[in-house]
Amino acid sequence: MGAEWFGDDEGSFFNFDDIAKNRQINYVWLPPELSAKLGDAKFRIPIKQANETRILSADIALMPSKRHNNDAASLFINSMVANRGGRYMNNIVYTQNYEGELTDSMALIIRKCFDDFSCDYIVLDVKGPGLGVYDSLVRDLVDPETGVIYPALSCCNDDIYASRCKIPGAAKVIWVINGSARLNSECAIHLRDSFRSGRVRIPVTEYDAEQLLSEIRGYASRTPEEKMKIQLPYINTTLLINELINLQHDDSSGYVRIYERSNMRKDRYSSLSYNLYVGSQLEIELSKPKNLVPDSSYFAFKAPALGRRW
Repeated sequence: MGAEWFGDDEGSFFNFDDIAKNRQINYVWLPPELSAKLGDAKFRIPIKQANETRILSADIALMPSKRHNNDAASLFINSMVANRGGRYMNNIVYTQNYEGELTDSMALIIRKCFDDFSCDYIVLDVKGPGLGVYDSLVRDLVDPETGVIYPALSCCNDDIYASRCKIPGAAKVIWVINGSARLNSECAIHLRDSFRSGRVRIPVTEYDAEQLLSEIRGYASRTPEEKMKIQLPYINTTLLINELINLQHDDSSGYVRIYERSNMRKDRYSSLSYNLYVGSQLEIELSKPKNLVPDSSYFAFKAPALGRRW
C-alpha cells in the first residue's frame, strides 16, 4: 500500500525519487511521554554521542492568510552525526506540526522539545510571528501543567537579537533566520543537494512503520489517539514529501525563490531547509582543527540549560 502523490511535474525543483530514496529511518525518537507508553528502547531518545550535534528547527505560522491555509508551525529534530571521515549525516529523527497554537504555547513546546531531545541549537525564523516566539524563548518559561521552569535562551549568531535577551548568562543556542533572497536560495539548493547526495535520512513510510510498530509489545494496547500520535512523525514525513514536490520555483532573478501554490503550504519545507542549512554552517566550524579558536562574534558553543522545578 502506498501514498497518493500529487505534483512532481517535469522541471519541479524537488524530485520525488531523490527524496524517497532517503526514507531509511525505521524508528523515530518519540517524546518521553509517548516512548514510555511503548516500553521499547527503539523509540526512546538516546544518550548523545560525542560526534553528534542535535538541531531543532521551527517555522512559525500562527495565522492563516487569505491565499494559503498555513496556520501551522513545523518542527524538525536533526541528529547530525559525523562519520570517520569527519563528514556529517543529517538524521531527521522527529517531526511534528502544530496548528492553532498561540505564541507563548508554541514557545513552550519548542523549549520543552529542546530539553527533551537534548538539542544543541534551535533554528528559528524570526520574521512575522517567529519574533514573538523568540521573545518568549529569551525569557524564563514556566510550564503551567508541571511547574517546570525553563531558563531563558539567547541568540548565537546575531548580536542585535542577542541583546533582546536580558537574562545574564543565558545559553547562546538560538540561531535566528532572517531570510533574504540569497539565503533562501542557498537553503533551497542545499536541501535539494542533500537529498540527491544522500546526506539526509528521513523516516520510512507510515505503512512500513505500522509493520514495525505491530512488532512492539506495548503498541497494541495503546488507545487509537495514542497510536496516531506515535504514527504522526511518519505521516508528517509523507506530507513533507508531498509538500516539497508540489512547490513552485522561480530563478529569473538569479536566486531560487520557492513558493507554494494557492491553498497549499511550505512550512515543512522552510523548517527543514533552514535546519540543514544551519547544520552545514555548523559542520564547517565543527570540522576546524580543535586548536583554532572560533571568532566569538560568530556564535558560541554552550551546553543547553536544563529545566528546573519550583
